[in-house]
Amino acid sequence: MMHAHIARVSMPNDSSERSASRSTTRDERMPLGLPGLDEVLCGGLLPGRAYLVRGGPGTGKTILGLHFLTAGTARGERSLLITLEEPEEQIRRDASAVRLSLDGVTFLDLSPGAEFFTRDQAYDVFHPAEVEREPTMQSIVRRIESLRPQRVFLEAMTQLRYLSPDAFQFHKQVLSFLRFLRDEGSTVLFSSEGSLSAPDEDLQFLSDGVIQLESTRDARSISIRKLRGSDFQGGCHSMRLTDHGMEVFPRLMPARHARHYVKEPISSGVRELDALLQGGIERGTVALVSGPTGVGKTTISLCFVQEAARRHERSVVYTFDESTETLLRRSEAIGIPVRRLIEKGMLSVVQVEPLRYTPDEFAHMIRQEVEQKQTRIVVIDSIAGYRLCLRGADLTTHLHAIGAYLRNMGATALFVNEIETVTGEFRATELGISYLADDIVFLRYLELQGELRRAIGVLKKRLTGFESTLRELRITSSGVQLGKPLTSLRGILSGQPELVDGRRQAAPP
Repeated sequence: MMHAHIARVSMPNDSSERSASRSTTRDERMPLGLPGLDEVLCGGLLPGRAYLVRGGPGTGKTILGLHFLTAGTARGERSLLITLEEPEEQIRRDASAVRLSLDGVTFLDLSPGAEFFTRDQAYDVFHPAEVEREPTMQSIVRRIESLRPQRVFLEAMTQLRYLSPDAFQFHKQVLSFLRFLRDEGSTVLFSSEGSLSAPDEDLQFLSDGVIQLESTRDARSISIRKLRGSDFQGGCHSMRLTDHGMEVFPRLMPARHARHYVKEPISSGVRELDALLQGGIERGTVALVSGPTGVGKTTISLCFVQEAARRHERSVVYTFDESTETLLRRSEAIGIPVRRLIEKGMLSVVQVEPLRYTPDEFAHMIRQEVEQKQTRIVVIDSIAGYRLCLRGADLTTHLHAIGAYLRNMGATALFVNEIETVTGEFRATELGISYLADDIVFLRYLELQGELRRAIGVLKKRLTGFESTLRELRITSSGVQLGKPLTSLRGILSGQPELVDGRRQAAPP
């Protein structure tokens, strides 16, 4: 229960805080200092309005409020934090732990002091709310009128409920309070811990926007439930609390991203492989490189990466299934200088621990590569490893979003897909995702006269034709080599290859 006490006011040390600050027009957005959340909000909050941030204990409501205030001070705006629960000292310690400086933030500390437990708190005539409401509200009003802050964060609005004798009075009190703040030119963010025993539907109704925070055992998320006068990105977006505060990773919305480019073929650097593909894989397409374990899928993908570096184009390889060092050693053993490409800045190899990242976080990593580093080829090795990031979510939906985004941005995607069967009847993929790909390059093993050999072919190419034959593939210390078309073999796709007329196909030079 709230109680009568003396308000504790903390002013910023910098006297310039009282000087004229940067004005914010009604049409200008107010960023929250979180690039991901500002993107979800289409630039930030609308000024002069009141927004509710709600969620259970430990979901990050206070940290979000602190980001909101510090983003204001960075813009030269006056920021006020009104705390009804935690004391100022505790909030400052928590902010320091996540490297948020509150030096420019004014505090109005209305949290209960220790002296409350040492005083006689008998209410013989009046209801406690009647005794406590006026001093609390008067302290807030005086502080708002003297500071005239552009940003106010109130932690937590639900505490004012205990200052009202009934729900009707609380509704009127909150409505009047929010109007007062907006009339004073403040943009307000206030928190609530709605629960079954203490619902906050009334606060949701009174606010101009609702930001919902959720926390489960596996992940945290943020969503916008309401935003009057503005568009926003719907759905749940991944969120993480770190030693730098809060990070928000918006859902990947491919339609919001586009870049002009020419759909030209890009070479693999292997003449025979380019012949299979009639020039190579087109820029801004999605290629599926499919086959059983160890057959050479990653190696074929690295051929495109190496050739991109010769064109002075950057690539990134996300490896889920093997360590970066293993990939470096294996590629160098076959003449692909991955380590040197990394040193020159033409390639980034990122080892991904799938259970650490959500799909939104992984998509954010891709966006940073493409939009900030101008990466032109993105290799995901492999789809099976990426699937672990999804934690049961639909694989096709997320792969479709990544592929569509890369197409729109003119980047080429190489999805490495491992099939479980080593021999037997041919399958391009066992995941039902072949329709997502513009191109399908498949590899498989052959057993000929007691010798295990490899073959490579093209199953699908949307933009151009392709060579309909298969070629033998060899991976040696000199690199990737393809032989002539395997015209003397039949039954390769059925898993029972046979030599025609007893002739043996010539091996690659």
